[in-house]
Amino acid sequence: MSMKSKFRLLGGGVALAGLLVAGTLAGSSPALAACELQFKPEDGAELTLLRWKRFIQAEEDAFMKIVENFQKDCGITVNVQNESLDDVQPKASVAANVNQGPDMVWGLYSLPHLFPDKLVDVTDLADYLAGKYGPWVPSAVKYGTKAGTSEWIDIPIAYNGNYINYRISAVEKAGFKEPPKTTAEFMELAKALKEQGTPLGMALGHATGDGNAWVHWALWSFGGSLVDENDEVIINSPETKAAVEYVKELYGYMAPGVAAWNDSNNNKAFMSGEVSMTNNGPSIYPAAKKDAPEIAADMNHAKWPVGPVGKPTEFHIAYPMMIFKYSKYPNAAKGFIEYLFQPAQYDMWLQAAVAYLTPPLEKYEANSVFTDDPKLTVFRDAARDTLTAGYEGSVGEKAASALAEFIVLDMFANAATGNMSVDDAIAQAERQAKRIYR
Repeated sequence: MSMKSKFRLLGGGVALAGLLVAGTLAGSSPALAACELQFKPEDGAELTLLRWKRFIQAEEDAFMKIVENFQKDCGITVNVQNESLDDVQPKASVAANVNQGPDMVWGLYSLPHLFPDKLVDVTDLADYLAGKYGPWVPSAVKYGTKAGTSEWIDIPIAYNGNYINYRISAVEKAGFKEPPKTTAEFMELAKALKEQGTPLGMALGHATGDGNAWVHWALWSFGGSLVDENDEVIINSPETKAAVEYVKELYGYMAPGVAAWNDSNNNKAFMSGEVSMTNNGPSIYPAAKKDAPEIAADMNHAKWPVGPVGKPTEFHIAYPMMIFKYSKYPNAAKGFIEYLFQPAQYDMWLQAAVAYLTPPLEKYEANSVFTDDPKLTVFRDAARDTLTAGYEGSVGEKAASALAEFIVLDMFANAATGNMSVDDAIAQAERQAKRIYR
């Protein structure tokens, strides 16, 4: 994923125009007649939505077209505020604390669980969507419901798959047909890529998306976990130590500077040829198709290798949308989310996003965007493949806080760079986790 990528899709607006559903209504009376919603908006409703800034232009264009269609069809304005990914969480937290701000926030991972009591109960909306387009994938249920209850506090509107992006020629030159299926073989590939001058590179800075995604995969693949099923801190374990030692060795084969990378650096490094492999959503590929077709022809995507734990431990990015209780128009907000999931809107949005978005509802997995180009098919599985924040523990405020504070990411970074010994880095993570899980 690369939340701050400056790459643009070629002719995003033109391509989008070809995807738009015919017959978008323009007149006020006929348009309002087309507003067929289960959740009827309040009179005079006007909404403000906070979301992260796009990094595939056609995705944002499609989303804003849905906003425009909603206004035409239902007579309700939705004002969209765009912030950098790293600014969404603090701005949402401030709004929750002062009971003032946007009606809705489109965040990521378990952000709603930082302030669950400040959010509108959307169980009725979740049940309605499941009945019409579902069922929900299991991770969506876990992310959507308040810890220990069946009450939905957000709607996961999509996921972003974070898989291996690689140069085919570099991997083949290193002696592999494709990225290997085990962590042991993956280390051998990393060593060979470094030796031939085409290293891999994965963010070890405070990269909310890419950094968190791959270090949690590494921790879980060796059987480590921040907490157990009872939310007891168990990070200081032999399994965690094995994972940290693995990443420290892997870091030695990476391109220089990854310890300072944020969510945009890997895109730039891949496109410039600085690295031949990284972890990312499908934003490098469409950018390459536009600006460097020779790179696009020579790249592909793959699932993560399996570690000693013996099962996949992938961590993809959930995108929850939540409604604050202070909103004057909670029904209008529910109506907007309902409208977003209508096939005329949602299928168009998936197509425009070029597999950057993966649906949480079974009906939309059949969208042809995941099969038209075989290089994108892997992203269809992100919502089903992913484990959740908290892993063995609950998805709640504590798990959300641990993720937001980069406890696991900093543990790996401190040990890999030599800033701390392996044991000291783990001990610090344990102290930080116990401060949260008390």
